[in-house]
Amino acid sequence: MKRNIPLVIGVTALFFILLNWYVISGIRVVVSSPLAVYCFLGAILLILISLSFSLVQIGKTGMTGVSKTVAHAFLLTLVGQLVFVSVLLPMDIFRVLTAAFTFVSQGKSFIPERSVHLTEFAIALSGLSCVLFVYGILRGKYAYRVIKHELFYNDLPTAFDGFKIVQISDIHAGSFGNKKSVQKGVDLIKAQQADLLVFTGDLVNNKASEILPWIDVFSQIRAPFGQFSILGNHDYGDYVRWPDTIAKQRNLQALKQYHAKLGYQLLLDEHVVIRKGSDEVILAGVENWGLGFGERGDLKKAINGVNDNAFKILLSHDPTHWETIVKKHPSKVHLTLSGHTHGMQVGLEALGIKWSPVKYRYPHWAGIANFNGRYLNINRGFGFLGFSGRVGIWPEITLITLRKKQENSEITSAV
Repeated sequence: MKRNIPLVIGVTALFFILLNWYVISGIRVVVSSPLAVYCFLGAILLILISLSFSLVQIGKTGMTGVSKTVAHAFLLTLVGQLVFVSVLLPMDIFRVLTAAFTFVSQGKSFIPERSVHLTEFAIALSGLSCVLFVYGILRGKYAYRVIKHELFYNDLPTAFDGFKIVQISDIHAGSFGNKKSVQKGVDLIKAQQADLLVFTGDLVNNKASEILPWIDVFSQIRAPFGQFSILGNHDYGDYVRWPDTIAKQRNLQALKQYHAKLGYQLLLDEHVVIRKGSDEVILAGVENWGLGFGERGDLKKAINGVNDNAFKILLSHDPTHWETIVKKHPSKVHLTLSGHTHGMQVGLEALGIKWSPVKYRYPHWAGIANFNGRYLNINRGFGFLGFSGRVGIWPEITLITLRKKQENSEITSAV
């Protein structure tokens, strides 16, 4: 990791310098004052130097309040500039093509001037994007919403028709700072009056102690048929330095004990039977299994001894487990509940558009997927990590209602 930091700094600096050279060339269309340009360059230089020191410090001690502030300043600057370039670059491409056509057709060297109005529009759009990100940092990360799904199954045990499951995921307790806002999210969970609560991993960012200030908040959540949980990739302490392996193991053991303090039954490659009347469903949970994030979980072990025809619900943090193994497993898993992606905390879900940069890593990154009657739900996460905010991808509480399939019935979803 240490050997890569200078390379990361160098590549970032080069990209940032080239980006800012291009941005300044555009700003000069509407800003003629050299002083304004120098002030802009000074601010950029200060952010870049601060970022360099912060990256080195993060490698030694982890994320601090100062490094988080610097990272946010860099992110806001970068987002604003990329939005500005997204308008300026097409205009410049058009100018170059026009110049080439004029030269070929008329033999004249002529490049049209940049449009002042388009440049002003680009600056305004850039400013708006920064405002949205500031909103995401101050308010968006606590803008909890409930997303409801009804899933229909031919073989759902009759007693479970109408059974309600609340799913939360990716709490990342170490990122929280506003207890009043988090309490509002927990109150919203409680208001759903679900039959069953499941938590699908990433209780903390790195260390078990992060959940201690929040145990009194999240332990308020109760459901008639119990509260169950699993581990996510961040729960194992893989992304922070430990004095030795014993310290890391003790941290994981402490985290497991904190699940119990929360009132959650932690499922580690095992299953429980949920009974209602004379009917039953299987609830299984695996340790984290994800491509590139540790393939610890053992589905075979988790459903060992379970009848292949039993109705099965699986908690598995990383959705690549479903894509790679679960959806084609010989023993049908009817519903898999995952998290992990966060929807990258930035995107657009409105007016029929569903987009986030995370789609280039996970083709299906949020909501319901179906493969031959085997459903997957990816929760967008209750908390946040890295970027201390959310823009367009709001923190999610999922309410899933199981239904006995009737003729012409299908999945329904609501926010």
